[in-house]
Amino acid sequence: MVDEIPRVLAGRYEVGELIGRGGMAEVHIGYDNRLSRTVAIKVLRSDLARDATFQARFRREAQSSAALNHPSIVAVYDTGEEQVATPSGQHITVPFIVMEYVEGHTVRSLVSGGDPVPIEEAVEIVVGVLSALEYSHREGIVHRDIKPGNIMLTPTGQVKVMDFGIARAMTDSAATMTQTHAVVGTAQYLSPEQARGEVVDARSDLYSTGCLLYELLTGQPPFTGDSALAVAYQHVGETPKTPSSVAPDIPEVLDRVVLKALAKDRNDRYSDAAHMRADLLAAVRGGRVEAPATAVWGAAGAAAGATAVTTPLAAAEATRTMSATTTATRAGAPAPADEEPPRRSRWWVWLLALLGVAAAVGIVALVMNPANNEPPPPEMVQVPDMTGLDQVGARQELEDVGLVASIVDDVPSDTVEAGLFVESDPPAGTEIEVGQTVEIAFSSGPEAVEVPNVVGMTQDQAASALEGAGLTSGSVTEVNDPSAAAGDVVATDPAAGDSAAPGSRVNLTVASNLADLPDLTGKTEEEASAALAGLDLNARITQEESADAPAGTVISQSHPAGVVERGTTITLTVAVAAPEPSPEPTTEPPTEEPTQDQTEAPTDGQPTDGGGQGNDG
Repeated sequence: MVDEIPRVLAGRYEVGELIGRGGMAEVHIGYDNRLSRTVAIKVLRSDLARDATFQARFRREAQSSAALNHPSIVAVYDTGEEQVATPSGQHITVPFIVMEYVEGHTVRSLVSGGDPVPIEEAVEIVVGVLSALEYSHREGIVHRDIKPGNIMLTPTGQVKVMDFGIARAMTDSAATMTQTHAVVGTAQYLSPEQARGEVVDARSDLYSTGCLLYELLTGQPPFTGDSALAVAYQHVGETPKTPSSVAPDIPEVLDRVVLKALAKDRNDRYSDAAHMRADLLAAVRGGRVEAPATAVWGAAGAAAGATAVTTPLAAAEATRTMSATTTATRAGAPAPADEEPPRRSRWWVWLLALLGVAAAVGIVALVMNPANNEPPPPEMVQVPDMTGLDQVGARQELEDVGLVASIVDDVPSDTVEAGLFVESDPPAGTEIEVGQTVEIAFSSGPEAVEVPNVVGMTQDQAASALEGAGLTSGSVTEVNDPSAAAGDVVATDPAAGDSAAPGSRVNLTVASNLADLPDLTGKTEEEASAALAGLDLNARITQEESADAPAGTVISQSHPAGVVERGTTITLTVAVAAPEPSPEPTTEPPTEEPTQDQTEAPTDGQPTDGGGQGNDG
């Protein structure tokens, strides 16, 4: 299990080493990164996380403990649930509770060696427990598992009661010893009503506290046996030895306090924790205690063994009556015939006989008169409508009309807010007898919620929106998406509009601060500039003559294709056409053009030079 728990729960609680293990959960030391404090993290065992009964009990512990704020009760700071992958690859939801971290040790370590604790220290520990119980009972919560392992002692000697894992509200009549055929509680500290599977109340916690006090004073619990069943049987039918018979230094007045707390009939115990605490303090301070003599409980044990229906105090009274009767009988032994006592004795016999006849006649008259035989009709009331009420309000509504509330497991509802009344059995408006039990169920919230659309939000905004919808944000993946601002959500898994279980995780995909730069060579200047703008990049244009590339196309870029930071300026080199080549210069002298005389032709067809001279000659 240790390896399966995530190292960080709910994004803030670091899970450390295992510091405790119980039948239902494991406790780790932890650290709250948000508030910078050491905490204890209690996690339901993964092999029990698939069982709805244990999940409901674990959630009930969180609700019960979170409602209690007392210096002698371990505080609960936070609760939550985490998705855990099992070795088989399955994902299960494991609830956890973040509690006050208490340095110290449990009372179990004090009594584990079988040695008694000094009387003053034992009383101080139990007074602290009773102080915590007085508060929790006033808040309507019965612990139901008071034992040495659930009592912490700090280095300063402060008492801390913990583990409300099977605590239930007093008005929940289903809170018996057994739930789904499993024992709820620890056998050596079970009250008789818990062992019989009956409804428990605050006086059941006082019985368990009496067992704790007995073990602290004597070094051993009041009952031991080879099995839990054997111990439970003793709790129901046997009276424990007085503590002073085990440890002679214990004063008789403490015997009286212990045995009153351990009375089989809860009506004979202390009515509340405050009275037991006052009696206990009076016992060690030499004051007057409320508890009767220990002989009363011996008589009660004998009566219980004979299956007589009587209380210990009534048994004691019966013992005194029997003693007086025996004395009177001996005083009325046979005497001489002329003495007065025998005559008085015969009159009493006749008087008793006449009373017996009168009683018989009365019984016959009742039997013969059917009208007198019929019991009065039961008082009927209607089950009230508890719509819109929470657990406290619904209980009060039922109590006001004389009914008893039994809270059953929560049910999902798409229309009723979590924690509010959903349905009752019998339903509202049904007429039932006063004192009957009404099972009431409350909403656990919608069975499935719609994933909200958080695309375009920042990561923090998306987390708040998901929390408002009853979901939690999961993993965050970055993607290079220039269409969204850096850090904004671009997609979710499950997608917006899909259905998801309440409290489940929604994974976010957010835009990164990077862009995927493509190869822009060969594109026109306009195409390349538009591509850069779409990637949240800047363009800078330079020109270069090129005879190989068409004019106006990109022939190079300052950054190669790949990932670049958004906002980067990319320099694009664009080709321009080369100019036309100029003609090469010549080295021959220029040709003279003929004059007009030279170009005129002779009129008579004769040459103009040479011929005349010949004619002259």
